[in-house]
Amino acid sequence: MPEPRNLDGNHESPACDCDVLIVGGGPGGSTLATLLARRGWRVTLLDKATHPRFHIGESLLPANMPIFEEIGALEKLRALGRLKLGADFPRDDGSYYTFRFDRALGGTPPYSFQVQRGEMDQMLFEHAREHGVDAREQVKVVRVEFDARDVTAQIETGGSTSGLRARYLVDASGRDTFLGKQLKLVERNDQHQSAALFAHYRDVSYNPDDPGGNIISVNRFAHGWAWFIPLPGGVTSVGCVCKPGYLKTRQGAGNEDFMARTLALVPGAAVRMAHATRVSPVRFTGNYSYACRRMAGPRWILIGDAWAFLDPVFSSGVFLAMYTARKACDVVDGALREPARETALQRRYDKHLRRGYARFAWFIYRFNSPVMKRLFAQPRNVMQVEQGVISMLAGDVFDNRLVLSKLRIFKTIYAITSVMNLRQWVADRLDRRRQNRMRVMAE
Repeated sequence: MPEPRNLDGNHESPACDCDVLIVGGGPGGSTLATLLARRGWRVTLLDKATHPRFHIGESLLPANMPIFEEIGALEKLRALGRLKLGADFPRDDGSYYTFRFDRALGGTPPYSFQVQRGEMDQMLFEHAREHGVDAREQVKVVRVEFDARDVTAQIETGGSTSGLRARYLVDASGRDTFLGKQLKLVERNDQHQSAALFAHYRDVSYNPDDPGGNIISVNRFAHGWAWFIPLPGGVTSVGCVCKPGYLKTRQGAGNEDFMARTLALVPGAAVRMAHATRVSPVRFTGNYSYACRRMAGPRWILIGDAWAFLDPVFSSGVFLAMYTARKACDVVDGALREPARETALQRRYDKHLRRGYARFAWFIYRFNSPVMKRLFAQPRNVMQVEQGVISMLAGDVFDNRLVLSKLRIFKTIYAITSVMNLRQWVADRLDRRRQNRMRVMAE
């Protein structure tokens, strides 16, 4: 184990309770805790809730699998998950085009899993504890204060308040954006605002082309898109991500009624849901997209949704949480060992992650455009462009030069197609502006 030291190079003071304090016990926080503990650091992982707890983000990407393997949890995931081999996107005639992961370029595995997030998150949290992490539940971090050497967290446990001193702070609090809010770093993404309704159902029909239920289906409709994710145990996760303007039509309707009304607008949903029975409450979440102005600073770093949240259309949430955790491990470990390197490590982390997030975001912002709809419904593998898109859907957006070259070609095709369909492009732009105006008026 490395000798504990403060970031000013002095030996750790007796008052320091741990080397690294991680706020949030979701996939990102648990992954980072395991990785840091394996490198010999004393890690405290605090979660304000109790596992298991309900969470969306149930569909994993193939690029997730090497990270699960790295932390020694792949076989545990396999025992919990349902196999996922690709993603369906609908055509106008009611059929689907399937992007299968075994056609991806690069080295991503040809599969991933779909999971009950409560079970998976609990597994990862307990896995971190098995690696020596001081993992605690029902502990809320209220506020943190930084001094010249360390960070002190004010925590609440069972109604009592106490302090916990660490040498480094990681915010893995997800959409709570704990540190981002304290430091006033959170900025809403005005380019892409939406909200979601979702629930679990039994006896949802599979796509006839996918009788095994190994594919996630993504269905567009006039006001957004819907997901159908087959989960273990015969349960299907169904959700609708909607534009802000459509949400104004709610007019006091409850979540259940509004969900039913929205599903009635989704092409193909009536057949899929004909014999379905809801087995969970319908939940609602709004203000989907945001980002913090900074990812890191002296003795602190943000990972996953604590830094930024993208629309979940490409199921990137868990992968990005765990990928940023893996990258943050190098930053935290390096800063604790060689404090003079902290700034350089954080800059590299920032630059690398912003580029990858931007590649997902480019597709997300245009997903409901007429041009993107056409390209996804009738893909052509000219110069391996379709395989490049499949690689993006698999999560390979950071380092693979071959994949990135194919995505650049796809962007060129998109631009040319947009010019050739200028009328539709203008209509789409005007609709996006109208949605933004309606959101502003609603506020």
